[in-house]
Amino acid sequence: MAADETGEQPGTSQDARLESLDERLRRAERVEAERTGRASAESQRVIRTAGMRILQDLVGLPFGGALIGWLVDRWLHTAPWVMLAMLFLGFGIAVRNVMQVSKDTQGK
Repeated sequence: MAADETGEQPGTSQDARLESLDERLRRAERVEAERTGRASAESQRVIRTAGMRILQDLVGLPFGGALIGWLVDRWLHTAPWVMLAMLFLGFGIAVRNVMQVSKDTQGK
């Protein structure tokens, strides 16, 4: 019969060093899961917030500009020129805001 390298009898419980190692490994995995879980939730929140702001800008600014331009056109009887100018102005401001949001979220 071959000699047992650990000096333990067959069928006994694991070595205390292995139990300690298993416990430390489980603790480290738990800490890592908590750390990465929070980081991913935070990054998802930042992405969601940036996405909603981009959507609001790309829809709201041109629409608001066109609405204000339409009202001014009706008041000045200059249809459709002020409305078109305000629509393009709103779109230009929306594109500028999207570029600004993308710069802000890259640093986070």
